[in-house]
Amino acid sequence: MIEVKNVEKSFGDSKVLKGISTVFETGKTNLIIGQSGSGKTVLLKSLLGIHTPEKGTISFDGRIYSNLSANEKRELRTEIGMVFQGSALFDSMTVEENVGFPLKMFTNKTKAEIQERVNFVLNRVNLVDAHTKLPSEISGGMQKRVAIARAIVNNPKYLFCDEPNSGLDPKTSIVIDNLIKEITEEYNITTVINSHDMNSVMEIGENIVFLKDGLKAWQGTKDEIFHTDNQAVVDFVYSSNLFKKVREAYLKG
Repeated sequence: MIEVKNVEKSFGDSKVLKGISTVFETGKTNLIIGQSGSGKTVLLKSLLGIHTPEKGTISFDGRIYSNLSANEKRELRTEIGMVFQGSALFDSMTVEENVGFPLKMFTNKTKAEIQERVNFVLNRVNLVDAHTKLPSEISGGMQKRVAIARAIVNNPKYLFCDEPNSGLDPKTSIVIDNLIKEITEEYNITTVINSHDMNSVMEIGENIVFLKDGLKAWQGTKDEIFHTDNQAVVDFVYSSNLFKKVREAYLKG
């Protein structure tokens, strides 16, 4: 569980996060949504320790990040997996080299142990014949699965995903959504997803945090979002005619 309490973050005279408090639950897909400029990326980077809030605390299963020593922060970072928006694979490395990179950097595993773990996670994300290929030789959806495999190769407690469906077609996006949800439940990970994809919200939004103008404007589940009378949420989520029709049909029963 990740707990955020009264977090504030500014850049110069611009206050981006204005006292946000929320909880991201273990074993669930937690989504951060909101318009551009709402603060969702700054919140995600604050969770990752990239930004340091001026006020408030962020705690990982009771460990307040700002109170940790440098060694304790390094230890915590080994418990974190990250899926970047553009996958961020190393172009000159093969798929298996990309996935094994965190193990070489942060563990003392033998070459055989690393290979065994790499084979396991690639199989888990349904990539069994891509080990020796370069990122340029596989599709965008496969690249995203490689990125997920790399993120989970070190058995993280916390998984962060920044726009994991960016650039993917709708069918592949659903595959990635379901894969992230399955892995979250299977390994009981605290997963936090920064997303603008409303299909993801409706498919896997077990805990949704909606930000508006640097504030938490609403929080709930994918089912509760159908019933909310929060106008800001309704305007954002149901901006397309398709989702308006889905909501109307849902409310009619």
